[in-house]
Amino acid sequence: MKGRILVMGGHEFDRLDGNEAIVEHIISLTGKEAPKMCLLPTASGDPEDQISRFRRSFGSRGCEVSDISLFRLGANPIDVSAHLMKQDAIYVGGGSLVNLVAVWRPHGIAELIEECLERGVMVVGQSAGAMCWFEAGITSSSGRPEPAEGLGLLEGSLCVHYHRDPDRRTRYLAEVGKGIPPGYGADDQTGLLFVDGELTEAFTAREGAGVWKVTPGEDGGREEAVEAIDIRPKPKSGAPGDVVDDFRALNTWRQSASLR
Repeated sequence: MKGRILVMGGHEFDRLDGNEAIVEHIISLTGKEAPKMCLLPTASGDPEDQISRFRRSFGSRGCEVSDISLFRLGANPIDVSAHLMKQDAIYVGGGSLVNLVAVWRPHGIAELIEECLERGVMVVGQSAGAMCWFEAGITSSSGRPEPAEGLGLLEGSLCVHYHRDPDRRTRYLAEVGKGIPPGYGADDQTGLLFVDGELTEAFTAREGAGVWKVTPGEDGGREEAVEAIDIRPKPKSGAPGDVVDDFRALNTWRQSASLR
């Protein structure tokens, strides 16, 4: 597999818990100041609220945003292939892994995105939009965590919402122990970047959030923490430590002035 795929354990288009840092990181990875970004919200049935939040989140940063709603192609026809080929990044939203794969197959979306990857378009996905690229994932599409097949562009498996959803994590560890391809467990606000099928970077945007490599063990899956870079913004010079020092200096000056 050629190209870059960024997968995330969970990400929302809001300002909470490192989500903004992730948006900034995605934009930086495109290498463009104003990249063309297209949302594929298929896994959730193309909901308007997800589309509007995506447009607001990336559009407010100068990106040229668009979306393709496969459920509405009859009412809003578009040349899907031509549009996706012109993007700098394609963002695949979360929802149901089973439904995503089922809807994409008759439209040939997986093959089309694979061609986009070969042409340099970066693919980004969260939750179901992240697991779909692997051979397998753990989905709650039927109401409880179950293993499901992905598209297989990336080797191995992925489990998302890793510690937020303990039942999903427990099932994943058990299934890796039984023989589904080993892979990774990713917390919300974490991600893994694959280049030409190889993991090149893991990141976290929230304190306490991490990524784990999961392999078969003697009693189920065995976890090993993956080193992840912290992409949260660093404190700017002059804050907050320098502000405290300045405040103390001001108080000292006031006290000395009062004694004069």
